[in-house]
Amino acid sequence: MIIVNKPGATGVIGWQDVINARPDGYRLAVITVEMTTLSHMGLAKFTYEDMTPIARLNADPAAITVRADAPWNTAEEFLAAAKKGNGKISVGNAGNGSIWHLAASALEDRTGVQFNHTPFQGAGPAVLALLGGHIDAVTVSPAEVTTCVQAGKLKTLAVMADQRIKGFEQVPTLKERNIDLSIGTWRGLAAPKNTPPEIVTYLKNLSQQASAEPAFRELLDKQNLGFAYADDVTFKAYMAKDSAYFKTLIAKLKIKN
Repeated sequence: MIIVNKPGATGVIGWQDVINARPDGYRLAVITVEMTTLSHMGLAKFTYEDMTPIARLNADPAAITVRADAPWNTAEEFLAAAKKGNGKISVGNAGNGSIWHLAASALEDRTGVQFNHTPFQGAGPAVLALLGGHIDAVTVSPAEVTTCVQAGKLKTLAVMADQRIKGFEQVPTLKERNIDLSIGTWRGLAAPKNTPPEIVTYLKNLSQQASAEPAFRELLDKQNLGFAYADDVTFKAYMAKDSAYFKTLIAKLKIKN
């Protein structure tokens, strides 16, 4: 297996390359949740339906994280301050329209608060800005703040998931705080559209075997990433659900590039 990195345009360049490839099973893509958002923002002409899903391997929720010395110790306190501040609380993200921007926007939509959305070149730079006191919070995944939380430099107030997650067992979900919001990212494998069923089945079986390997689970744990295997059928249904949700959210919030 040869890894070919084709960065740029939030994944559009690499994914378009695979979409245009011969559907013979020899060119695959690692796809993320942005596959279900980009077209709704006018950033891509393709949709998730232009890929053939093989398997989802990982999923991580968004989380509200602030500096350890921040005056808020609960999600309720943070949101109360945001409501009182009326747009003064700054929340960093990985760029306009990124999943972490959408997570903060969805939180606004659910709670009626207003944030000052601050874009960065990625989740990493946003976290660094938070550490430096340049912004008030981030809504990136727990995986991207784990080291700093463990070091006592940051604290996570809530995760946007259906249930508490490994490594953050003491952190409540927003649903526990009566805020019905579950949003985050995922990663999986996909092939070009019209890849023959027998090839998809072969690749799906290989993916399932690989995901069951202890080494794979250990790698995810080491990087604080959540294991979330789903076969091709379940994965496609998950993408369809996400696409429908983000289409409505993006249109409602008028998020366009």
